[in-house]
Amino acid sequence: MSQWKQIQQLEIRLLEHVDYLYDDNFPMDIRQSLADWIEGQDWDTAADNELMAAVLFANLLSHLERLRSQEQNFLQRHNMKIIQQQLQVKYSSNPMAMAAVVSNCLREERRILSSACMEEQGPLEKSLQNSVASERQKNMDGRIGIIRGSVQLMDHGVKYIEDMQDDFDFRYKTLQSRDPTERNSDLMKQEVTRLQETLNMLDSKRKDILSKMAVVIKEVDDMMTSQLIPELQDWKRKQQMAAIGSPVPTSLDQLQSWFTLTAQSLFQMKRQLDKLGELVLKVTYDSDPIPSQKPQMEERVKYLIYHLIKRSFVVEKQPCMPTYPQKPLVLKTSVQFTTKVRLLVKLPAVDYQLKVKTTFDKDLPPGRVSRQFFILTNNTKVMDIEDFSNGCLSVEFRHLQLKEKKYASATKGNENLLSVTDELHTLCFEAFFTVQGLNIDLETCSLPLVVISNGSQIPGAWASIMWYNLLTDEPRNLTFLSNPPRATWSQLAEVLSWQFSANTGRGLNKDQLTMLGGKLLGLHGASSDQVHWSKFCKENIPGKPFSFWIWLESILELIKKHLLPVWNENYIMGFVSKDMERILLREKESGTFLLRFSESHLGGITFTWVQHSDNGDVNFNSVEPYTKSRLNALPFPDIIRDYKVISDGVVPKNPLKFLYPDIPKDQAFGQLYNSLPNKVYPYIPSTLIPISEMRLNGSPPSPPCESPEPPMTPGEFDMLNKTLSLDMDAIASPYSE
Repeated sequence: MSQWKQIQQLEIRLLEHVDYLYDDNFPMDIRQSLADWIEGQDWDTAADNELMAAVLFANLLSHLERLRSQEQNFLQRHNMKIIQQQLQVKYSSNPMAMAAVVSNCLREERRILSSACMEEQGPLEKSLQNSVASERQKNMDGRIGIIRGSVQLMDHGVKYIEDMQDDFDFRYKTLQSRDPTERNSDLMKQEVTRLQETLNMLDSKRKDILSKMAVVIKEVDDMMTSQLIPELQDWKRKQQMAAIGSPVPTSLDQLQSWFTLTAQSLFQMKRQLDKLGELVLKVTYDSDPIPSQKPQMEERVKYLIYHLIKRSFVVEKQPCMPTYPQKPLVLKTSVQFTTKVRLLVKLPAVDYQLKVKTTFDKDLPPGRVSRQFFILTNNTKVMDIEDFSNGCLSVEFRHLQLKEKKYASATKGNENLLSVTDELHTLCFEAFFTVQGLNIDLETCSLPLVVISNGSQIPGAWASIMWYNLLTDEPRNLTFLSNPPRATWSQLAEVLSWQFSANTGRGLNKDQLTMLGGKLLGLHGASSDQVHWSKFCKENIPGKPFSFWIWLESILELIKKHLLPVWNENYIMGFVSKDMERILLREKESGTFLLRFSESHLGGITFTWVQHSDNGDVNFNSVEPYTKSRLNALPFPDIIRDYKVISDGVVPKNPLKFLYPDIPKDQAFGQLYNSLPNKVYPYIPSTLIPISEMRLNGSPPSPPCESPEPPMTPGEFDMLNKTLSLDMDAIASPYSE
């Protein structure tokens, strides 16, 4: 199945990411019409080869011309002509740029397909199956099955040789025990001939079994190198993506099965070689193949066992503080964190406990980091067999803590080789054991992590973790952030959407990502444009006292703590510019409003409504953003329900009628309103009412639609009403019958 056909079978959420890849730089119409031809070209090479890029560009135009000539629909033919002309203008002088765009699109499609192959939470868990991964799995299963079958047949071959040798040995000793005077008899000569024939057959069988072993050992070696280890690396890359919010990778069960079955075959061949060594001690002869070939084979089998088991020692759960489950690899000093390691090979019984020791920043060069830490709690545990893991060993450290080393000669000026949140560390795990005469030392390390000492450093630390795992698959490049590479906007956009889906249950759509892209790249940015690390999280947004990432992280926190139901109902447009906001509302009925996040406040949400005056003027009103301090006092749906505006000589009223585009306010938010208590209290019930004052008499107003902090109580509102000499009889209490 072609890559494009696989893309078309994805669910809508992932198709939105695909849609974002294609724009005027490379229209989706071309991708659809020339899917097979496009996927058959080497765009990666062409992106760096001007001659090849020019040939591909000419071929692309030729294919488009052919399609246009065959198209019967006039409008479609016209559109294809426009696309062809646009491509000629854009890329005729630089075809390598087009090759780079196409290469990036195909690469991002593969990344999206890879994420679709991962397990998802909820009802979509089984819907995202990647046919390529499925074929790989079938191929691995088949290949390992053939290896196991061959090893089983060799077991029968070794047993046959053992039986044949026992028969030869018995007949030879019997012949040796006969009277020497009979040695020249015809009967004796016939027996010697038969013994020689048996020895010749035994030699043939020994050569045959060694030849088959050599083939199987080579097949295991090749399978491990070309498939099994790459599958493990692929899982590790998926685990990196999962750490920063991607759908959870496939479980380790399949890998564990492959590793264990491969190890069992290798252990079985080692036993077969041991048995052949025992047979040589009983019967050997000139040109016996076993003494000359067995040592080399045995060394190769031991080598494969050793490296298979070493590779099977993995970090199943990356270090994570339980209080921040969506932000693994960010650790705070003196706060407990958990981590788990696992051995993917089911070992033969060992006669002692397998202890795992944790170390922090093991073998780190002196001076590489400005701060050093040690593990405060017990750093050694014994691996246990998990019933649900088919007998494999694992160990979970649940109460580890870090403490910073203090040096008397240290000075504060020495603390910033890199900032705290840019300094990467690693947690390593070590174990040693002996199995079937092999001494095996195990070692694996966590992904690079950031250690902080204050909760306010979490956003910056998490930005470092995201950037690292997005842009490199190196397991331990601790200097990465000293000169970090740039990310394409399409890469970063996907990760930002993951932050919302992982933390709130709903990711960002194309329009929301477009607005965010505009903030980082400008209005005319493309998906292939690159974003610098400092612009993402170090430099302040122009005119603002905070960076892009700090602003976005504050919105995530606001949603999680105060807006989750409204966000998951898809009622918050969220990321929309003020200009686009006015375009959307201009033609709508008076009282239509939309919800967006503030661009000037950290963690603020506001609503804007449209009002059409009798003379045809269109007015747009935005309330001062609500931040967590206000939302702690009053839930946001209740603010929408009870919001009032006081203007000169006008009875206070709620101007909010329809949630954009045209949903009646109470229909949208009714189920989210706080219901009144049913219990009878000895007091008159009260409620908080959010109110804004709008002055229409030309006097200088306070900030437009400024909402008091906190919102007024009914008593305060009554006092304000008397001061303004308004007719309160026209306003019904929310508690009146």
